[in-house]
Amino acid sequence: MNLKEMVGIEAAKHVKSGMVVGLGTGSTAYYMVEEIGRRMKEEGLDIVGVTTSSATENQAKELGIPLKSIDEVSHVDLTIDGADEISQAFNGIKGGGAALLFEKIVATYSKKVIWIVDQSKMVEDLGKFPLPVEVIPYGSDQLMRLFTEKGLHPVLRQDEQKNIVKTDSQNYIIDLHLEQIKDPDELANWLDKQVGVVEHGLFLHMVDTVIVGYEDGPKTLQATK
Repeated sequence: MNLKEMVGIEAAKHVKSGMVVGLGTGSTAYYMVEEIGRRMKEEGLDIVGVTTSSATENQAKELGIPLKSIDEVSHVDLTIDGADEISQAFNGIKGGGAALLFEKIVATYSKKVIWIVDQSKMVEDLGKFPLPVEVIPYGSDQLMRLFTEKGLHPVLRQDEQKNIVKTDSQNYIIDLHLEQIKDPDELANWLDKQVGVVEHGLFLHMVDTVIVGYEDGPKTLQATK
């Protein structure tokens, strides 16, 4: 069993019948969704899912997981999602899969958030992984210019055929190659104020439980308050 599958299955143990569950996006969250589907089929688990991307929505439908949109529920009991980097302060970078906007919306309305990662994603400080910033297409060149002037090393995300990657909301993603983010809160506040920025991949102060896959098994880490 690979590390991603291991933590996906471990995280699904936190899901109980009657819950509204936020279903994350990405290669690790995929295994968690598969395990929830198995538990529903074999153990009678009864939940409602809220998905964070069209990819996860399609997967959940194939597994027979009943779904509602974030606007059809009053809250989400638990969201389980992957992350691209998690710092020692339990802050994260997300958006490598271009689903950061929906992921952050679902996480914001969740009572509890669990991140699931393999050990390679645990870092001291954020920034080695490029920080995704979702922007509307109109004015995106101006933002590229602004980010360049600020020394944030922006790269407009493209696929292998050099087509501009579009999110589920038909926005663009600009990845900021920063290497190290000394003050994530300061950067997040600045990005929040830039017109045309829809959302960014800094997920700060949102999670207190992380399940990490190590070679000898999954470990559940709790943030110290």
